[in-house]
Amino acid sequence: MLTYRRVLVGLLLFWGAGFCVAQQTDFGGYSREQALAHSQAAIGRTLEGIVFTRSDGKTVTIKDYRGSPLVISLIYTSCHHICPSTTAHLDKMVEKARSALGDSSFRVISVGFDTENDNPVRMAQFSKRLDIEGTHWDFLSISTDQQEQLVEQLGFIYYASPKGFEHLIQASLVDETGKVYRQVYGMTFPTTALVEPMKELVFGQPRPESALQHLGNRIRLFCTVYDPATDSYSIDISVFIGTFVGLVVSILFGRILIKEWRRSLKAER
Repeated sequence: MLTYRRVLVGLLLFWGAGFCVAQQTDFGGYSREQALAHSQAAIGRTLEGIVFTRSDGKTVTIKDYRGSPLVISLIYTSCHHICPSTTAHLDKMVEKARSALGDSSFRVISVGFDTENDNPVRMAQFSKRLDIEGTHWDFLSISTDQQEQLVEQLGFIYYASPKGFEHLIQASLVDETGKVYRQVYGMTFPTTALVEPMKELVFGQPRPESALQHLGNRIRLFCTVYDPATDSYSIDISVFIGTFVGLVVSILFGRILIKEWRRSLKAER
């Protein structure tokens, strides 16, 4: 049921804004339904063997990003509207997610898939133009053979067109072990589409931790709530207190019932 709901939500987002061209019905040999299925099939797949070049010229691998959740966005720098707009919106959502989950709770990478043009200099210029230069967001270049592996592992679809490239607009959420956890589609998407699954990854996934850390993370998982009025997240401890009080009352009520039951048994004897 959960998988079905995820696919249904993804389908709605995908039909609404998943492609660069809204009226596109045949996407490089894929129908929209086939493209969505190809993208969704990447969920659960482990990313491995991918090498990137950072804007500062340093070589990094996909394994260097393990240990914390990761958001991956594929763009090309010569795009004048879609990719800058998509990245700017992602930046807003990332800021909201980090305000709720912590500045270092996850990382983000934008990868230039136009390997002939998206060199480290161009990627640096792209990030500077959008004023995105955070310590937990890298803009990366990639070689052609590595790019082919990455797009296949992520279920990303693109093809060349007279205007540049038509491509699936997706942000891939990857867990701390390197597995694809969720796909988020569209130039714009609701705040909850990114923050809710990221909240699950940051607070809800098993990891080595003390009992106190585990308890704290479970509380933050359930008490970090979305406020549609402000389109933001906050920690509402009343959710936890209400649950705790309800549990205590249930226990006390259960003990009273058991005592009364035992008393009635003694009276019958």
